[in-house]
Amino acid sequence: MFLSKTKRLLFLVVCCFSITFLKAQAPLQVTGTVKNEKNEPIQGATIEESVSKKKTQSDIQGKFTILTTDKGTISISYVGYETTNFAAKSQLDIVLNPSTTVLTDVVVIGYGTQKKKEVTGAISTITAKDFQKGAITTPEQLIAGKVAGVTITSNGGGPGSGSVIRIRGGASLGAGSDPLIVIDGVPLQGKNIDGSSNIAGSSDPLSLINPNDIESFTVLKDAASTAIYGSRASNGVILITTKKGRGKKPVFTYSTQVSVGTLARKVKLQSADQLRAYVDSFAPNNSFKPLLGTANTDWQDEIYQTAVSTDNNLSVSGKLKNVPYRVSAGFLNQNGLLLTDYLERGTAGISVSPVLLNNHLKIDINLKGASTKTRFGNGAAIGSAVYFDPTQPVRTESPFGNYNEWSTPNPITQTIDLNRLATRNPVALLNLYRNISHVQRSYGNIQLDYKLHFFPDLHANLNLGYDIAKGRGNVDVPDYAAQNYADSGQRNQYLNKINNKVGEFYLNYIKDLKQIKSNINVIAGYGYYNNLTTNYSFSNYRYNGNLIPGSGKANAVDMPENTLISFYSRLIYTYNEKYILAASFRRDGSSKFAKDNRWGTFPSVAFTWRMINEPFLKSSKTLSDLKLRLSYGVTGNQDGIANYSYQPFYTPNPNDSTSYVQLGDTYYGSYTPSAYDQNLKWEQSQSMNIGIDFGFMNNRITGSIDLYSKKTKDMLNTIPIPLGSNFAPKILTNIGSMENKGIEFAINTILLNNKKYNWSVGFNASYYDNKITKLTAIQDSTYKGTILSDGNGIRINTVGYQAGSFYVSKQEYYNGKPVEGLYADVNNDGVHDNNDLYRYKSPTPKYVFGFSSQFSYKKLTASTVLRANVGNYMYNAVETGASQSSVFNVLGFVSNSLSKINNTNFVYTQSRSDYYIQNASFLKMDNIGLAYNVGSILKNKAQMQISFNCQNVFTVTKYTGIDPEKYNGIDDSLYPRPRTFTLGASLQF
Repeated sequence: MFLSKTKRLLFLVVCCFSITFLKAQAPLQVTGTVKNEKNEPIQGATIEESVSKKKTQSDIQGKFTILTTDKGTISISYVGYETTNFAAKSQLDIVLNPSTTVLTDVVVIGYGTQKKKEVTGAISTITAKDFQKGAITTPEQLIAGKVAGVTITSNGGGPGSGSVIRIRGGASLGAGSDPLIVIDGVPLQGKNIDGSSNIAGSSDPLSLINPNDIESFTVLKDAASTAIYGSRASNGVILITTKKGRGKKPVFTYSTQVSVGTLARKVKLQSADQLRAYVDSFAPNNSFKPLLGTANTDWQDEIYQTAVSTDNNLSVSGKLKNVPYRVSAGFLNQNGLLLTDYLERGTAGISVSPVLLNNHLKIDINLKGASTKTRFGNGAAIGSAVYFDPTQPVRTESPFGNYNEWSTPNPITQTIDLNRLATRNPVALLNLYRNISHVQRSYGNIQLDYKLHFFPDLHANLNLGYDIAKGRGNVDVPDYAAQNYADSGQRNQYLNKINNKVGEFYLNYIKDLKQIKSNINVIAGYGYYNNLTTNYSFSNYRYNGNLIPGSGKANAVDMPENTLISFYSRLIYTYNEKYILAASFRRDGSSKFAKDNRWGTFPSVAFTWRMINEPFLKSSKTLSDLKLRLSYGVTGNQDGIANYSYQPFYTPNPNDSTSYVQLGDTYYGSYTPSAYDQNLKWEQSQSMNIGIDFGFMNNRITGSIDLYSKKTKDMLNTIPIPLGSNFAPKILTNIGSMENKGIEFAINTILLNNKKYNWSVGFNASYYDNKITKLTAIQDSTYKGTILSDGNGIRINTVGYQAGSFYVSKQEYYNGKPVEGLYADVNNDGVHDNNDLYRYKSPTPKYVFGFSSQFSYKKLTASTVLRANVGNYMYNAVETGASQSSVFNVLGFVSNSLSKINNTNFVYTQSRSDYYIQNASFLKMDNIGLAYNVGSILKNKAQMQISFNCQNVFTVTKYTGIDPEKYNGIDDSLYPRPRTFTLGASLQF
């Protein structure tokens, strides 16, 4: 009886508790939205409730619905943002904050990835959210000013003109100094040694890559991170990762931009009236006065235009039966500032990433393609617009297409004779010159990563890639055009093809040894790289199609080819997440060298100490990261070395009448032997780096400091050799050495971070010092150095000086003005001659700075990027024309000059005077922009954002030319960079 009562009592108690529990845990449906710090919806955020552990994801509008209880907790997470927990309620509007803890981020390294907290090398990663904004044509423009130690100098304002990229200043003189660029595992072939594109008809090979497809850049700067790429890594490596598929449902993204480019600055020239007054000031009745016209023509206004451009991109990404994919297409129509100059580019891409065999086999397929049509404006018009007489009209009745050209009537033949030595009409140079190219390029790869079923710690990775291109074009100039009047015009063509193949296979073993607090990551692999170029040489033709006599009949085909074979390995050992030791080894064999010099070895070793994990720092509330990095490595450089320079070879002579021998009615071409060096080999650079990574306040402040030293030996240099010892008086050989030293500093801060405001600021600074230490095999006091061909030999490489220093005469002054022909007797021998030329300054800046800021308030975001160079100098070649002899000459025409012609009163051009070496230090605002997140439109089916950007906003400098930034330091008719205003909109649905 008692037991029965007890059972009934217990039953009543359980029922009461159950009723109470059910009341306390009532079902609750939670709906809400997830947005980022810019108040933009986040698609694909993970929402998890704490009771049943059910999960869901936010949709394209950031919306979600999940069932829990009124006592439950909702956890929301998204990659790159802090995971946040909220008490469950019926409506949750969430703003996620960017993750300030980046120690768990994974970064791309050579042949794999690594946790950022364990990186041993000097590596910088820039993702899409930090890219430069606006009208971006080539990929490298996205990261200009963003990375310490990386300078990106535009080649000019032409459409797709590209840039000169230098990492830590480069490491070569006679070979290439461009970094190795790898896109999704496919290494791209470098430019030609002179910096021109290796694809005929393209301004720059990178102009065939759509920046809109790029997800991130990873810049490898020191030998510890680059040595795994061996003989191609002395100038650094840039790893580009393109966008991949993500999310579940298909997401369409469409972006459109309209840009207007305007001339930011003109060369300051004499106006027509000023030129008339200048001519009249010497003698009212001089023989040049009758040559002047009555017009008032601003030739710069005549050749430049307001350049309107459009850029449209469409992509769709998602998963199809759990296979991530992304398909994209883009079309760019970019007009240049220069009349007739334009670029049309269509691009397409596809990325597919299936996972098979129960997650053991991962496949990445990336295919990209581009097709361009380019009309190149005649760059000679830029210089001609500076010097052509502004008193002359653009057009007049003439046999030269009714363009006004310097000419005189011939009373004997009753015709008009062209003054062939005079400056050509700038507008005619453009309108009567048609250089149109068509270029197609495709690159891509398939990469298979297989985790062995019977040994899951071991991965086998196979990467098969390609990079093919075809560039062709025609140059047409009518027979009446003054620019080709002597040859009755021209109708020429050009064509080349690129076929590069990549094959790589490596094994990757990763093992956590928890018993001894260790982790081992080992790779060992093999690489095969083949580069084949087919160059076609064509005969020269007149405009009417007739063959120019002596230019040959048969077309010539040249097919240079080189192959690189590699064996490589790397070990990364981590102990207790505090000490990381990394070592790599690469053995490269290149067909560019003779058998005895064909193979090279490129090792590296690095150590990292994560001091933040030491007991005496781990509990710090202020310091959130502190890491010390030490590294040493050897890298190589074979860019700029011809495929067959180690053996005798012969090249066909140019297609002109002096290079052919006529036998009967047939012309036979001749060949010229080239100098060769059978001992030729690649340059080698030995690099040391010490770096510190730091973080404060839960990594709201992060940064790094790096000190490095790089010594290059076996550096290529062209030196004089005894006559008769080879096929030329000079030869390219491994004879030089150079030393680079520098300091890099980068800091990123999150100043504000809450629901309404977010403000992040980044700053980087670099100091660079360069010195040549050897140029010849033996000490030769008579050898002044290697005079560079650009700028009429105004630069020189000399032992003990910075590379590319200016080689000029020291100008003497009187009352603050330069005195014509009066120069310092530098060597004190009583006369001034070429022995008194001295090395003065350099185009290379000593200090480079970058600053970026992004401020968000609710739906509005403002951003800016500024750059500065300090210590760089420029040779103002345009200004050397400001002399009397440039205006008055005995050739029967008058030229214009700069408005500052009276500053010197030079009668003759003083082109070697250091007066024209000017301080070109500058501060530039590269970009300023405003973006507004409109939010949901079309009945909540799409998200919209609109933006406005201005590029090349202003420049502060003492330099008197139109732009203080040109890589080689020679300002000779620079294609001006436009000031560009861009209005853009993007839709996601």
